[in-house]
Amino acid sequence: MSLNTLRLKLINIFNIKTCTKLNLPTIYFTTNCNLNISTFSTMKRTANSQSSSVKKQKVLAGFPDSKKPNNESVAGVTQFLTKIQSNRLEAGDSIIDFQFKKKRVRILSEATDVPENADAILYWMDRDARVQDNWAFLFAQKLALKNEIPLMVCVCPGPKYLSLRLYKYMLSGLEEVEKECRNLNINFHLLLGEAPKEIPKLVKQYNIGAVVCDFSPLRLPVKWVNEVKDSLPAEVPLTQVDAHNVVPAWVASDKQEYAARTIRNKITSKLGMFFTEFPPLIKHPHSYKTKAEETNWKAALDYVVNTLKCDMNVDDVDWATPGYVGGMTQLLDFCTRRLKNYDSKRNDPTLDVISNLSPWYNFGHISVQRSALEISRLKSKYKASVEAYCEESIVRRELADNFCFYNEKYDSLQGIASWSLKTLDDHRKDKREWLYTQEELETSKTHDDLWNSAQIQLVKEGKMHGFLRMYWAKKILEWTKSPEEALNFALLFNDKYSLDGCDPNGFVGCMWSIGGIHDQGWGERPIFGKIRYMNYQGCKRKFDVPAFVARYGGKVYSKKK
Repeated sequence: MSLNTLRLKLINIFNIKTCTKLNLPTIYFTTNCNLNISTFSTMKRTANSQSSSVKKQKVLAGFPDSKKPNNESVAGVTQFLTKIQSNRLEAGDSIIDFQFKKKRVRILSEATDVPENADAILYWMDRDARVQDNWAFLFAQKLALKNEIPLMVCVCPGPKYLSLRLYKYMLSGLEEVEKECRNLNINFHLLLGEAPKEIPKLVKQYNIGAVVCDFSPLRLPVKWVNEVKDSLPAEVPLTQVDAHNVVPAWVASDKQEYAARTIRNKITSKLGMFFTEFPPLIKHPHSYKTKAEETNWKAALDYVVNTLKCDMNVDDVDWATPGYVGGMTQLLDFCTRRLKNYDSKRNDPTLDVISNLSPWYNFGHISVQRSALEISRLKSKYKASVEAYCEESIVRRELADNFCFYNEKYDSLQGIASWSLKTLDDHRKDKREWLYTQEELETSKTHDDLWNSAQIQLVKEGKMHGFLRMYWAKKILEWTKSPEEALNFALLFNDKYSLDGCDPNGFVGCMWSIGGIHDQGWGERPIFGKIRYMNYQGCKRKFDVPAFVARYGGKVYSKKK
C-alpha cells in the first residue's frame, strides 16, 4: 500500500468535521494530506502490536521493528483520542465549568488583578509545550474567558539544550502546537530572543492584561521567570501554574525531601484533590483584531544553530515522534501491549516492556497526569503494574522536581548529603583499576562491552534503558579521576544525547548513581565508599547481557590499567 493511499484512508477515518466536533488537532487529517511523516512513522511502528506474551527479542526494548500501518491500528489511535476528549467533556464543557484548584497557581507579582482595559491574556509556554491537558494553558483561558478578551501564547526558545537533536524535537512539537492554536482561535508567537527582553515587548505591543507561565525548578527557567516579573508593567500580574506535576511542587512539600519514603505520603494523600480529569481547552470565542503571522520554522532552526549554539553532530532520531499525537500513540501502545508486564519485567533491557514516554514528558508534549489517568483505568486488569508505574511517574518523578526546586546545587556534588560527600572524599585517592578520558567514554571504547553497548544506545537512539542508566553512571564514577569529573561526564552525555536530558529526572538520576541522593549508605568499598555499587556480574543475573550487547555491538577494548 502506498503512502498516499494510506493518507487517504486516514482522512476517511479522521475527517475535518469529526476533528472540529472533538477539538482534535485537524492538522493531521486534512485533504491536503497534512499527516506529517514522523507521525505516520509512529503509527507504522505501533501497528499490529498486540502481543499475548513477553518474548526475548534481539531488538531494543521499547523500539519495536517497523510494521505496515493498517486501518485497525489507525482506528485504535482514533478511538483512543476520541475517548479521551469525551472524558474531558464529561469533566466540563470548558474550564469555566470546571472547579479549578487554586493551589495549582502562585501569584508571583505584586499585581493581582487583570486591568479593565486589557486586550488579551498571554500564556508564556515553556516546559509544557502542549495544548490539551495543560493546567497552565487552561488557567490562562479561564482568565481570558472571565474577562471576555482574546488569549495568546508565546514561546521563547532558550539556551537549554546541548545538541541539535533536542532542539529539533522541541521545535517539531511546537509546530504542532502552533497549528492547533490556530484552529482554536489563539494567536501563537515564537519569540526568537531571551524571554526577559521579548515578553515585556509583547505585553506592551498587545496590551496584555496578565501573563501566565508554567513551572520548572531548573536554574535558567527560574532566572527568566524572575527577570520577566521584574520587567513587566507594574499593573500586569504574573502567575505561575505547575502543569507538569500531578501535585504542585510547592503543595507537595515545603522542603527538600530526603527520599521517596518521606515524600510518598505527602503526594498520595493529596491525589484525591489533584488527580482529576482535565476539562477541554476550547476554541476561544474572543478574537484578537489581527491574526499572528505563521511562524517561520526554518528561521527558528537557524536561530537555534547560529545563536544558541549546540552540537550539530548530534541529530534527531526516528523512533520518537515529537508532539501530542506521537506521544499519545506511544501511550496507547504501552497500555495495550506492554503495561501488563511492567511490574515484573521493567528492569530487563532486552524486553519491550517500559513505557518510553520520558521524551514526551520532558518536552511537555503530553501530560504525566493524562498518562497516569489512562493507565489507572486498567488497574483492575494489571494492578501491580499500574501501581508500579504510578510510583515511578508520580512519586519518583515529583521527588526529582522537589530536589531541584529546593536545592540550587542540584547538578553539583555540593548538593549531595553530608554522608555521601564525606565518603566520596574519603575514597578520592583510591587507586582506579581503569581510567578513561571523556573521548574514550563518549565513543564507547572501554573494556566493558555492556557499558559500551549502553553508550551506543544513548548516542544513536537518544535514550537508555533506566536500569542500564544506573549501571552506566556508576561505572563512570569507577573509571574517572574524581567524583566531580564523573558527574560532569555523566551529565554531559545525558544532556547532549538523551531526549529526556536537561530534565530534573536526569539530574537526579546521575546524582543518585554518583552522589547517593535519595539513597542510604551501603557497605564500604574502594572508590565508591558507601555509595551503592553495581557490577557486570549483577547485570548478568538480571538479564541476558550477551543479547543486549549483540543488539548494539559494543566491543571490548584493551587498555593498560
